[in-house]
Order: sequence, then structure tokens, then C-alpha cells
Amino acid sequence: MKEQGNELPLIEATERMVPPAWALREQWLITSLNQAAKEFVERYTQPDGSLIWQKEWPGMDGSDDPYEGFMNLALLYVLGGSPELHDVSRKIWEAITWQWTEYGQIHKEFDAYYDWMHHGEGYLFLYFLGLAGPATLKDRQRSVRFARMYTGDDPDARNYDKALRLIRSPLNGSRGPRFTVSEEDWSTHRGILDHYPAPYEDIPGVDYASGKCSWSDDEVYRQLIATMNERMNRGDVPLNLNASGLIAHAYMHTGEETFREWVTDYLAAWEERTLLNGGIIPDNIGLTGKIGEYNDGKWWGGYYGWRWPHGFMTIIEPLTNACMNAVLLTGDMNRLALARSQLDANWELRREENGQVLVPNKHGDRGWSDWRKPLLKYPIYLWTMSMADEDLRRIERIPKDHDWNEVIVPVVSGRDGRTGRETKHYIGNTEPWFQYIRGRNPDYPETILAANMELVGRQLERMRSDEGDPRNWSSGFHDGNFSSIHIWQEMCPLYFEALVQLTLGGPMHISHGGLQHARVRYFDAQERRPGLPAGVSALVEALAADSATLQLCNTSLFDEREIVIQAGTFGEHRFMSAQRLGLDNRPQETSVEIRDKWLAVRLKPGAGIRLRLGMERYVNAPSYDGPWENRYSSVPLLSGRSRQGGEAPCT
Repeated sequence: MKEQGNELPLIEATERMVPPAWALREQWLITSLNQAAKEFVERYTQPDGSLIWQKEWPGMDGSDDPYEGFMNLALLYVLGGSPELHDVSRKIWEAITWQWTEYGQIHKEFDAYYDWMHHGEGYLFLYFLGLAGPATLKDRQRSVRFARMYTGDDPDARNYDKALRLIRSPLNGSRGPRFTVSEEDWSTHRGILDHYPAPYEDIPGVDYASGKCSWSDDEVYRQLIATMNERMNRGDVPLNLNASGLIAHAYMHTGEETFREWVTDYLAAWEERTLLNGGIIPDNIGLTGKIGEYNDGKWWGGYYGWRWPHGFMTIIEPLTNACMNAVLLTGDMNRLALARSQLDANWELRREENGQVLVPNKHGDRGWSDWRKPLLKYPIYLWTMSMADEDLRRIERIPKDHDWNEVIVPVVSGRDGRTGRETKHYIGNTEPWFQYIRGRNPDYPETILAANMELVGRQLERMRSDEGDPRNWSSGFHDGNFSSIHIWQEMCPLYFEALVQLTLGGPMHISHGGLQHARVRYFDAQERRPGLPAGVSALVEALAADSATLQLCNTSLFDEREIVIQAGTFGEHRFMSAQRLGLDNRPQETSVEIRDKWLAVRLKPGAGIRLRLGMERYVNAPSYDGPWENRYSSVPLLSGRSRQGGEAPCT
């Protein structure tokens, strides 16, 4: 091992290898995605980065969706996509923010008010830009300003009650809590919600047992809005735990301790509420802190809670996100306790029907309902972070009623009807990746890369079709009309689950607001930018509590490359040692000491290397900082005027 001039530990790889099939397929995929990104941007944006779309968008739903459609431009750059993606992704984020400000929904660069399922989806773009770096003064200032909307420190956005540790409404944002919604707020979503159950059993004119509620009926709609304002729009809900991602984002830009404390304190408040409720997390907390305050004391009936519209999914996802964020910021694995307890409580309610084990997804006035097969991915996320046997048992207690090794090519950003897997953002292969990383699915790298190539090709065909031409879209609001708000996600060709899983060593983010947790990430030492250097492929082959095994391959026979490996997506881990391995998995040389969160590897033309990297996990404060100094990171944040003194008298 050698030392770099900037004192990073350095290993040299000189032994030439014939590139494995997975290495060549990674390069093909990256090259194809770079070209697809350019075509996608040209197809759907104006020269200033704004989207080619309709004249107006009146409802509160929707500012998340354009961000979702284009967010992977930034993530692709983080993985090693073309350098142009850095400026393009920033330009489009700014343009979308401006455009939806003009539509009237974004205020002060942040959504004026909506829920944290949708905030969570949209602000993934912001989190990916944090990883793309290097952080500018605007990035840091914006992250703090957004966070203060939820810490109780923004007088114009009083979303958070510091004393009671609660977010004051499920509808919140830069204009503060939205206790009362109008008929216009939900106007663009009415046709979609016709296919969902009613939010309450006693809506006049609605047969709750039918499982559908006619939001398109004007009289029913008026009743719905009135009832939701009365029972649902005040107080805290578990969905708001997704705000922990926004606060963690600010912490990683600033290292400000108050942001870390907010994440842990808010999670602790929900732990206390769950304990008071007998071990099941309640889904509605009144403005005085009382469970069921506006629902006759019922712990169910909150916005995006146990009864409406999705049930357990919008309970366990924000819980999982918040618990993982708390571990990231503190290193304390006990912070996973609330998510674990709710998985266990849900499992304890299981029953068997026709030979299948089912768990309840909803609870209403008649008790538990909507019995479905338990989902694997949430305990997998917890296990990937903890590497604990107890989380492994939570996975393995679920019956294998389908082939966990099977790789699917998602056809929609939603759900795979055959396997039951969630496929939001075309993420559908967490289970087979889990099998692979445990040594039970050896063909996975080549299989998932082939499937990902098929997905990109399929999406390009959709994008290039007449239905993908934005100039053919008529004005409209609902699904089935290609001017609907989800159109960019469905036409986007930039999906690359394979690259995230194989190169970073982790499942893709939880689509409703999860940070991109993973075991490693990479930087190009010669270009001093994030991502794999051109021509270099990476494969994380195995994970253990104290190590990660990975393979690097320089597919170029002409160019030397130097890569910096970072311990953890956010530098939260520390490399302790590096051990070269042969193809037979046997050590080739004496292990060398590292004790750093970065390790440089110099790859001669055509060279490859396998390394077992010993590591301590969650020992560093997470940060967006890279391995090289950012001279702008110490520039102090700006301070605005106090606005004291009122207006000057009229003369």
C-alpha cells in the first residue's frame, strides 16, 4: 500500500483481468443511461429547464411528481454518469421549483402545503443533489431554511410544536399547517380517488363496504371535504416522520447539533405515543397531544393512517425511514426499535387463509381488515442497516410463497400484480438482491443488469412513442390521460436499480422519502467528482457487520484510473483494514491497516482487484463532504433582515 499526496491510503491494482460479464454490462448500462438522459431532457424540457406542460395546475397535489420524474439525473451523476448531468440536474431542479411556484403551489422554494408521502417523494431530488455536491452556499442555506420550517424556528411556517414535539397538521409546508382544505385543493385528484375506499364509514351517500367512494360526485365531495376538515387535518400523523429526512439533509450540510436532536426527539415522541396506545402506533394525535382527539378517542382514522387510503404501508415506511435516519445520525442501533416493534405487532395479528399467511393492512371501526401477504422489503432495509440476527429472523419468518431469487422487470411505478412487490419508481428487486448478498443467488449481478437493460429499452420506446410526445398531451388531471401529473415518471428511462445495488452495496432508497443508505460510494480521483471513473465497474459481493467484500475492474486496456472508495454513502463508517483476495476468496497478502473513511485504489489499464474491507460502522458523523476540501463549505450562512419597525408613514 502507498500513500497519496493528499494522505489518503492508496492500494495499487496491477494484475490484469479479463472483464467479467457483469463489469461489461455495467459499462453498457452507464453508457446507455447517459445517452437516454440527454434524450429525456430534450424531449420534455424547454431550453431554460422548465417542463413542456400545460398552462395551469390548480390543486395541491402534484409538485412532487415533476421532481420525481427528473431526480435520477442527479443520482446517475452520483454513480458515475456523464459530467454534464451535474449542471443539468441542478438547472432542472431550479426550473421545476420556479414553474410550480408560478402554478401557485410552491412558496419560498418549498411546497406550500401537502403531506409527507408526497413531500418525501419529491425531495428525494434534493437529497440526491446533496450527494452530487460539492455543496454551495445556496445548498447549505436552503437546507437550513427548509429544516427550520419543521423545527419550530420559522415564524412563517409554524408546523412544529416544540413543547409537545408534534407536527401540527398532516398537510404542511412553507405556509405552515393547513388545518382546512378547500374543494380546489383536492380537485386534480378526484378521478383517481374514485377508486379508493372512503376515509370514514359514515360519509352520507357512500357504501363503505363497496371499497369505493365517488369523489367525482359533487355532493359526496362536499361531504368528504367537510368531514376531513373536522376529523383529519389537525394534529400529527406517523406519515410526518418522513420529515426526518429533510432534517437529516440539513444536518449533513451543516453538522448543526440541533438538527440531530430534532430527529431523535421527534422519533422518541412517537415511541411514547405508541407505548401509551398499548404497543400499536396511533395514527392521529390532536393539537393538545391527545390520541384520537378529533376522532372520538379512536387511535385510528388519521390522514394516510390505519384506515385510509393505504394503511400499513404509510405507517411502516415513515417509521422505517425515521428509525434509519436516527441510526445514521447517532450510531445507536436501538433507534430501530419502533419500526421493529410495529413489524412484530403486525406479524402477531397474522392469520392463515387458503394456505397463505396474511397480515392486516388496515384498521377501522369494525377492526382489522385488508389482509395481505407480508412484505419482505421493510425488514430487509432494517437488516441491511443493523446486520442483526433479530432482523434476519423477521425476514425469514415470512413464508417463501414465491421465488425470492426471481428478478422482475417492473411495468409500472406502483405494484407488480403477480409477485405483490411494490414497484414505486420502478424499484422491484430488493428480495433477490438480499438473496444475492447472502450468497444464495450467485447469478444475480448478470441477471439484474440484463433486466435493467430491458427496462431502459422498454422505457425509451414509451418515451419515443406518440403517447410520450408532450405536445400531444391534452389538458387534464387524472390517470389515463397523458397530461396527468405522473406522466414523467412513467416515461422516464432513467431507472437503474442494478447499479445502486451492485456498486453501492445496498437496496435502493425507500421511494417515499428514504435517504440512499448503502455500504460504500465512490469518487473519481483524477476528475475530483463523485462516481465511478470512466470504464471502472464495481461489485459489492458480500456484506457483514464488520466488513464488505467488493471487486473493482478497469475495463479499459489503455487508461489508468484512480478511484476513492468511501465508507458509507455519507461517510458514516470507517475502514479499518484492506485484504486482497483471490478469485478463490483466499487472502493473497497480509491485511493492511487503513483507519480512514476513504481508501484510494489505483487501477492499471485492464487491471482488477478483489478486496475485503474491514470496517467499523456508524462511527463518523454523516456528511455530504467528499474526500477533497470544498473551499466554499466554510462560508458563513447569510442572515436576513429582522423586519422590525413596521412600515414607513405615508407622507
